[in-house]
Amino acid sequence: MSTAHVIADDEEALAVAAALAAEFREGAAERDARRRLPHAELDRLSASGLLAVSVPAEFGGADVGADTLAGIFRRLAAADASLAQIPQSHFVYVNVLRRQGTDEQRKFFFGEVLAGRRLGNAQSEAGTRHVQDLRTRLVPRPDGSYVLDGVKHYSTGALFADWIPVLARARDDTLHVAYVPRDAPGLTVIDDWDGMGQRTTASGTVHLESVPVPADRIVPHHLTFRGPQLHGAIAQLLHAAIDTGIAAGALAEAVEFVRAKSRPWFESVEEGHATAAEDPLLIQQFGELAIRVRTAEALLREAARTVDAADADLTDDSAAAASVAVATAKVAAAQAAVELGSALFEVAGTRSALDSLGLHRHWRDARTHTLHDPARWKVQHIGRYVLNGTRPPRHGLL
Repeated sequence: MSTAHVIADDEEALAVAAALAAEFREGAAERDARRRLPHAELDRLSASGLLAVSVPAEFGGADVGADTLAGIFRRLAAADASLAQIPQSHFVYVNVLRRQGTDEQRKFFFGEVLAGRRLGNAQSEAGTRHVQDLRTRLVPRPDGSYVLDGVKHYSTGALFADWIPVLARARDDTLHVAYVPRDAPGLTVIDDWDGMGQRTTASGTVHLESVPVPADRIVPHHLTFRGPQLHGAIAQLLHAAIDTGIAAGALAEAVEFVRAKSRPWFESVEEGHATAAEDPLLIQQFGELAIRVRTAEALLREAARTVDAADADLTDDSAAAASVAVATAKVAAAQAAVELGSALFEVAGTRSALDSLGLHRHWRDARTHTLHDPARWKVQHIGRYVLNGTRPPRHGLL
């Protein structure tokens, strides 16, 4: 069994994330340009212990709060948004085990996670009526076990995983998660992701052909949504953190480029400004962009703290407040990420558009990641909650 460092607390988790982010940022543009998958970087992430920080304390984990989780993802995404996206599902499906796993399931899988094992994702399907119209089925066998059949798309993390959580429906149409080993017979992961952004997530296709699953590897996910829950809020919080990180990363690259490489506009020089960084119009733009980033970061922190408060006292009202706070942060973060990814070129100038520099990865990553689920429906639910007191639905995407 592989071994991994065990992180002690929130402070250490954030320090480790910051150190890894600094390391991952160095090769991010090259990995994106060549579509070099981050196998070595993910091994570093696993060995660092970061992937186990949400394991409950009773099972040996740091059991960090949502605020820390959001901080981890924000830091990683500012360095490399593709790399940050890969473990998002890992934490989502650790959370499923926290809420619905049996004691034996949690003991086994949390032990795996603490040892550095990675969980992937086989969730979404293409060609169905909508995102929650799942065709993958768990079929019982006479011996009490099951088999899985189906095809999954956008399977971020599956190619790099030790275990692949598969979202499937039973014969009675209830929703379950089957935790399947990466090398299970009948399971094939195809690296066919060709998105313009998040190029190195390997978010490809998973084929499931009569994949055997023991009964003790299946978790009744449908029970999650029968009462107040934070499943969707936590999953969406991590997406918001990734978008916030993209915006911050784009701003940091713009600052670095303008200071070191941008030429001042000739009219600015004629007014006595010797460098691009002294141009008052650029200073104004950078101030406005910094406000957008800091707004997204502040909303992310507020959302995370609202999730933590709800986790400490979970009711219909606290869960609703958490979902609305996260939705607000997600909308603001998505707008900031796309805006900053584009504004980078306006403030940095013509040279910044050179393909060899790879600065366009921020916009491509933002534009791709923000398609994950539509912000327009989040705005709807925020409005209904504010105006009419209508709690958001419990469908796992809020």
